[in-house]
Amino acid sequence: MAVNYKIWTVCMIQDGDKILLIDRQKEVFKGFIPPGGSVEFPESIMDCAIREVKEETGLSVRNLQFKGLNEYVNPMTNDRYMIFNYLTKDFEGELLEDPPEGNLYWVPIDEALQLPMQKSFKRRFPLFFEDGTFEIHVVWDGVQNEEAGVTIKRT
Repeated sequence: MAVNYKIWTVCMIQDGDKILLIDRQKEVFKGFIPPGGSVEFPESIMDCAIREVKEETGLSVRNLQFKGLNEYVNPMTNDRYMIFNYLTKDFEGELLEDPPEGNLYWVPIDEALQLPMQKSFKRRFPLFFEDGTFEIHVVWDGVQNEEAGVTIKRT
């Protein structure tokens, strides 16, 4: 049985006690999220994270730290969605005046969870600022169209 893989990245950009978030208002993935997007074949995963930050914010990032993997599996459709999560404090450039995905905001880390966010991003947000890496494995119930089980592991 063939499995359909879809791979994305996100890159949290930290500047002191603030992080850069996009207020995405599109119907898909609505809410405050970090820059990120779909990995284009044959692009590397880290190159995708760097490219997506540049396209969505105008910033150039480097010295990305891998923080963890968030994945969704749907046994009914044989889909596996994998999101590679990065954090960086090393960036340069100016923010775009008219960003393509939504307005950009520097948000205090200790206030960010009060913003409207997708459940999956809210769950992993604190893990970006912990030592080590994380893996979040979500089994999707295709009939109920909701999460059927969530496992979080830390290293």
